[in-house]
Amino acid sequence: MSIPPTGLNLSERLPFEKWVAIGKLLSTSQSSMAWCLGDWLVHGESAYAGRYREIVELYSFNYQTLRNYAWVARRFPLSRRRDKLSFGHHAEVASCPEAERDYWLRRAEEHGWSRNRLRCEVRASARLRSAADPGAAEDGSTLRDMAIRLSPTAGQLEIWEQAASNAGVKLAVWAVQVLNASAGARGTATVDPVADDLN
Repeated sequence: MSIPPTGLNLSERLPFEKWVAIGKLLSTSQSSMAWCLGDWLVHGESAYAGRYREIVELYSFNYQTLRNYAWVARRFPLSRRRDKLSFGHHAEVASCPEAERDYWLRRAEEHGWSRNRLRCEVRASARLRSAADPGAAEDGSTLRDMAIRLSPTAGQLEIWEQAASNAGVKLAVWAVQVLNASAGARGTATVDPVADDLN
């Protein structure tokens, strides 16, 4: 069965069992498509550095959505993805420390949690840790290692990338330098390897 771009035209005589099978296929393909698009963009960024963006624009993808898919795909190599859980489950725990990601996904799989239930469990755990450690952020990390996620437009990102290139540094390092300069801070910028996903 191929999926047409404008929707399904289902026969009135379609047997119930086939209708159920189509629903299952569509449900599976939705999660699978997010993984595939994420992997596709990661590959494009790596293999076709300067040219992948024009293709993304050519097909009218929402660039930020693709970046989010790619970010989750990077956090979960194929061998660590759980096929019984949706892409959304993985996205819910992608910002957790690595060891916790597997823990939460295993729990979700064992208990049959929905994505929303997983989100509630992770947040409840973070609140408990935060109460025990006032220096902890809501996601359970300490404020010292908190990440900042930005959602620039394609135009903003292009300007930032050019500025970083002019400064001779990676985009993530440039961003930390600009933040430090704005705050009047001095010192060496440190960047977590995860932030390299900005480049």
